[in-house]
Amino acid sequence: MRLLAWILRFILFLALFVLALKNTDTVNLHLYFNQVWPAPLILVLLVFFAAGAVMGVLATLATLFRQRREIARLQRELRNREREDGASPPVADGGIDSQSDI
Repeated sequence: MRLLAWILRFILFLALFVLALKNTDTVNLHLYFNQVWPAPLILVLLVFFAAGAVMGVLATLATLFRQRREIARLQRELRNREREDGASPPVADGGIDSQSDI
């Protein structure tokens, strides 16, 4: 399995390397206030791909932190319930294990 992962990584690297070699032409990126930035096309593509990936990660951070807070709250609540229920005898919950043999 690890060999397959390395083979796929190598194929992806080769594909990106060939893409970079094919896109070395200079492009002009027109910025604000009539500024022009001449750069290789592959550099422009790489910068915008990386910026998109960073924005995607940042967009998921709020959900991730909210879920972590919720998990921590639920774990605290579970510990508190276990502590409270630890002193009292167990109650049958109506499950299969709590029924007597017939």
